Amino acid sequence: MNASDATVTDLATAASRSMAGDYPPGARGRTGPMTIRHLGVAPSIHPEAYVAPTAVVSGQVSIGAGSCIMHGAVLAAEGGPVQIGSHCMIMENAVLRGTGRHPLLMGDGVLIGPHAQLTGCCLADEVFIAAGAMVLNGAHLGQAASAALGAVIHVGAIVPAMARVPIGWVAAGDPAHMYPPSEAEPIQASLAEAGWSFFPFAFGIDDAGGRREQLRAALQRYTRAIARHHRQDQVIRACPDGR
Repeated sequence: MNASDATVTDLATAASRSMAGDYPPGARGRTGPMTIRHLGVAPSIHPEAYVAPTAVVSGQVSIGAGSCIMHGAVLAAEGGPVQIGSHCMIMENAVLRGTGRHPLLMGDGVLIGPHAQLTGCCLADEVFIAAGAMVLNGAHLGQAASAALGAVIHVGAIVPAMARVPIGWVAAGDPAHMYPPSEAEPIQASLAEAGWSFFPFAFGIDDAGGRREQLRAALQRYTRAIARHHRQDQVIRACPDGR
């Protein structure tokens, strides 16, 4: 057997050991998700739930029985809880946040697609949020409602049960009206009529001044709060079974 054969054999042996989980004592790396104690609260993950090794679960997050949190997903309680019901699927690289003003509450049997972003919203049972869709602060989706690829459920929007937001469209208002993305002015008018303005609604800042002043004030408040609240975070040692 020549040197090349030896190298191939070594690689094959290492691969088979990796697949079988056959590591010498102390050689195995972290196998569970990145769980973080935030503001003194650790996540609560049901024993029958699955959380992928590359997912991040931080703070007051609860995950119900039979739910699956896939690779790269981030569930973060940023001052408000994140509650995931039973038999939900959170797919790759989705980001879910609860805030102090708006917790994120999810019912049972909910599907969240890859790269979706949800902040401080409420989803009833059997809701479907497709890949790349966004659900913003204070929004509500009724039972079996859905948001198609790249759709946006705007701040404070109330989407009734069984309603469907089409691909790339925007839902705004209470009850929500559906707009194609080209209708920026009607979307803004709908938000104004409902009394929603993003920076004051999401960050609690004064609605006076222009957008630059609002952004500056929002970021000053938000970055200070985030830095202050996360300095004492503690990474919790991963469970050996990946839960």
